[in-house]
Amino acid sequence: MRICIDTNIYSALKNGDSGIIDLLENTHEILIPIVVIGELYAGFYIGSRLKENLKELDQFLNMPGIYAVKPDREIAERYGMLIKILKEQGTPIPTNDVWIAATTLEKGAKLASYDAHFNNVPGIAKAIF
Repeated sequence: MRICIDTNIYSALKNGDSGIIDLLENTHEILIPIVVIGELYAGFYIGSRLKENLKELDQFLNMPGIYAVKPDREIAERYGMLIKILKEQGTPIPTNDVWIAATTLEKGAKLASYDAHFNNVPGIAKAIF
């Protein structure tokens, strides 16, 4: 299974959430969008454990089966389409989450997130944990 993780999933992993640990241990390919890494960095710089958090993230990103995903043209186009669809539906979601959804859809992954607003994204398949 290929999953794409949201920021709150990485945080849950670091907090020892057994459901998330089980999910990630049973996934052969874990995608982490660059925007999620940016959100994590923001939290690290605001917080009080900068060095430890940076080291832990670096270790995580260097594990086998973990892939940081940069936006490419196809993801950018999907992002634009999702903005339009969500606006027409009257269900906009935060901009960074549109990027996460676009990455998930374009890479054919399931999304792991605690955010319910992803349910408004047509075609998104959520990982069960």
